[in-house]
Amino acid sequence: MSTFFPTAEYAEDQPLARTILTTHVLIRGFQLGSAIGLLNSGAAYLINRRSLTAPILLRSAGTGAIIGTGIAGVALVARMWGRDEIEWKDRSWRLRYNSGQVAVDNWGEPGAVLGAVVVVSSGLARPAAGNLRGVLGGAGVGSLVGIVGCMCLKSVLPGKDGKHVDGKL
Repeated sequence: MSTFFPTAEYAEDQPLARTILTTHVLIRGFQLGSAIGLLNSGAAYLINRRSLTAPILLRSAGTGAIIGTGIAGVALVARMWGRDEIEWKDRSWRLRYNSGQVAVDNWGEPGAVLGAVVVVSSGLARPAAGNLRGVLGGAGVGSLVGIVGCMCLKSVLPGKDGKHVDGKL
């Protein structure tokens, strides 16, 4: 997302504020829903001793992604209903200048694309109407893997000032 939208120098001048904030919230809902779907499958395995296979995990992550995206969209509308345009601009501007958010975007979105491509190409879920949840689950899992990779890399590599990203040497 960070490369697709322009960034203004001041919050008052931020273009596409509603689009930036809406995209951010929906992507985070997609990622959170995928994680909850995976945890749900794991809990079902532990409780019922149901077998866990890759297609089951992918469908569960895909269902969670759909539900998470929907809930995030409703929450955004509920939170921002009746807000002034400057509030939209300020929130989207802060997202664009937050280096952590930009890093998560730069790793999570390519991870989602790669995850969906891997699922389709490996034959775990054909992009038919019934297996769309599996493809979405692959995108969700890929996005989560990208975020974990981002967090691991940030904790290992030093920042510009020679300190680690969390401020410790």
